[in-house]
Amino acid sequence: MDQDRLFSGPFILCSSSNLLQALAFNLFLHFPGFLKDLGAGEVEIGLLFSLTAVASIAVRPALGRIMDSRGRRGVIMVGNVLNTAVMALYLSVSSIGPWVVTVRILNGLSEAMLFTALFTYAADCVPEGRRTQGLMLFGVSGMLPIALGGLLGDFILARDGYDLLFIAALVCAAGALLLSLPLPETRAAGFDCETDAPAGFQRVISQRNLVPLWGITAAFSIALAAMFTFLKTFVMQTGVGSVGGFFSAYAGIALVLRIFLGWLPDRVGAKRLLFPALATLAVGFLVLAVAASPRDVLIAGALCGAGHGYTFPLLFGMVVTRARSADRGTAMAIYTALFDLGILVGSPLLGALIEWFGYTMMFIAAAGLLASSTAVFAAADRERH
Repeated sequence: MDQDRLFSGPFILCSSSNLLQALAFNLFLHFPGFLKDLGAGEVEIGLLFSLTAVASIAVRPALGRIMDSRGRRGVIMVGNVLNTAVMALYLSVSSIGPWVVTVRILNGLSEAMLFTALFTYAADCVPEGRRTQGLMLFGVSGMLPIALGGLLGDFILARDGYDLLFIAALVCAAGALLLSLPLPETRAAGFDCETDAPAGFQRVISQRNLVPLWGITAAFSIALAAMFTFLKTFVMQTGVGSVGGFFSAYAGIALVLRIFLGWLPDRVGAKRLLFPALATLAVGFLVLAVAASPRDVLIAGALCGAGHGYTFPLLFGMVVTRARSADRGTAMAIYTALFDLGILVGSPLLGALIEWFGYTMMFIAAAGLLASSTAVFAAADRERH
């Protein structure tokens, strides 16, 4: 077997399942509009997204422990079954109240299982010598649905209502479940049950060379909430651009970088490329802050997509490299939980900034957070991997 082979059968199946579940997830880029129609304000929308994140964060330590001790496949299967059921439950939401809170919490649990387990599974499949390239290519299955979710959502909502959007998400979730059925169990390369005892959540989260990565990932994820939670309401309020246009440019440039330049980090070093990637994302937020035309929104989408297109897999690969193989499930649980933490902290905070100062100040604040956090990371991280 070719040890440098990227496109193995399990990798392709995992990527395909991830593409469909991510498409179901990204159709919910339009969910703030549904909540707005039900009478929710920006702070309420932020709080509802935060509730999803709370559930997702709470389950992460258990997910890491299960994956490191029992494997990844069981978590993937349970996550897909729950996700399919949750997509059906959205059809029963008709008001802002306890039921939508319940559905959002269940959605947070299914998202946590799939996001954590599928990314861990992919990390197990890629060869070590081409790790970042492999993870970038796997990331295509998560990035492409951002564009498709925005465009498909625009198409559906222009012709029908949110019920059809939820049905489309249900079909995607069911497809992801079917594709996950043939997945074999896998573990990190070199894992030995007799000698590689998992260190546990507390040890991994406090591992010295991982702590700076947790910090910059948290800042990155809080900044992303500016787009993934509030771009829909920004477009609705200002009438500038479209959700589909922004995320098509966003995903398009990210896909080009990952497919044609995915080899670059393994050649020149992941950390060396991380700083310009974060800076590009910050510039994208500044363009959004002053956007006055659809063209401005497209430019902002391309800049943000270029920044995200590299930043996520670079951080992902650095975490996988620095964590022990036996702790990979726990390390991925922490890494992916930080993106839910970003929604938990960022959504209500940025929503409050919008209500107090407007969208311009909110996007400037997101750019400032990225710039200051990058400076702190550069000073704090001494790892040379």
